[in-house]
Amino acid sequence: MSDPLPDPRPCTAFDGPRRIARGPLAAVALAVRAALAADPPGPLLVFDDVTGAVIDLDLRGTPAEVAARHAGLAEPAAPRGRGRPRLGVVAREVTLLPRHWDWLALQRGGASHALRRLVEEAMRADAGQSRARAARDAAYRFLSAMAGDLPGFEEAARALFADDRARFAAEAAGWPPDIRAHALALAWAGDPAAPS
Repeated sequence: MSDPLPDPRPCTAFDGPRRIARGPLAAVALAVRAALAADPPGPLLVFDDVTGAVIDLDLRGTPAEVAARHAGLAEPAAPRGRGRPRLGVVAREVTLLPRHWDWLALQRGGASHALRRLVEEAMRADAGQSRARAARDAAYRFLSAMAGDLPGFEEAARALFADDRARFAAEAAGWPPDIRAHALALAWAGDPAAPS
């Protein structure tokens, strides 16, 4: 069996309101382990930068064991089955109504080709809206854990979901700088107009 692939998901660790580490999960786990040894005021929390969810770490053992354990947290590979693995095709179940299957059967290229074409068209029409919604959801999960008790949280959350960056920045202006900066980075990642 081959070694597990490194988990490339970006993570961020906080010691109370202060950001202490950012990067791949294994590196962040080592930084958290070192911070624990220094008896931080805490609490120490690690967030998945894609979903905004808190990540539980297993920090037992040597630093090498901790790094190895967290480098292998990527999703296990699905068992090989049907499909064209070299092309990245993955077979999964799709549930449709009989009329949908009837329509797909009439399409040139078969059901799989028709479904891929429909998904590609939907992805183009989406114009990044799904990605923006996921980014705001991640920011809200992070904020719920880190800023839920801070003044202006409710108004900042409303501004977040209204995609009102200026209002969000104004409501979060009095928050600890690392919390504010991380929330902005999660919510408007890759947006050059995002406030800093």
